Amino acid sequence: MKSILVINGPNLNMLGKRPKEHYGTKTLDEINDLMYKELALDIKIEFYQSNSEGDIVTKIQEAVLNSYSAIIINPGAYTHTSVAIHDALEMFTGLKIEVHLSKVDEREDFRKINFVRDVCDKTFSGKKEESYLDAIRYLNESLKD
Repeated sequence: MKSILVINGPNLNMLGKRPKEHYGTKTLDEINDLMYKELALDIKIEFYQSNSEGDIVTKIQEAVLNSYSAIIINPGAYTHTSVAIHDALEMFTGLKIEVHLSKVDEREDFRKINFVRDVCDKTFSGKKEESYLDAIRYLNESLKD
C-alpha cells in the first residue's frame, strides 16, 4: 500500500489563532481531516507536527527507513533556516511536496530564503488549506499504480 507522511513544523499547531490573512481560519486538525477526505482509498496517510527541528529531521529519517511513498512537508519557519531539514529531505527518495498556507515568496524578505524547495519535487503555496488539498490531489494522481 502506498503511504504519505504529512509533516508540519513550528507554530502550525496554533492554526486558528494565527493571523487569518496569511494562514486562514482552519485549525491543523481541520486541515488534516480535509486532506484525509481527499485521499485516494488505496493510500495510507500519517500526520505529524513538531515545533522541534531535530524531531522533524528524525521523522524524515524514519520515512527514509520505512519506505514511505511521499512526504508532504510544511516546515514553517524552518523553511528559511534549516539546512538539517534540507539534508534529511535530500535522502528521501519518494515524492517530496512542499506546502505553505501563505504566499511565502511574497512576504517579508527573510522568508524569501528557502532551504527546502530545491530538494522537493513540487510546491503548493498561497492558497491556505487549499494548498494542502492540491498536494493530496497531485499525489493521488502521481501515486496511481
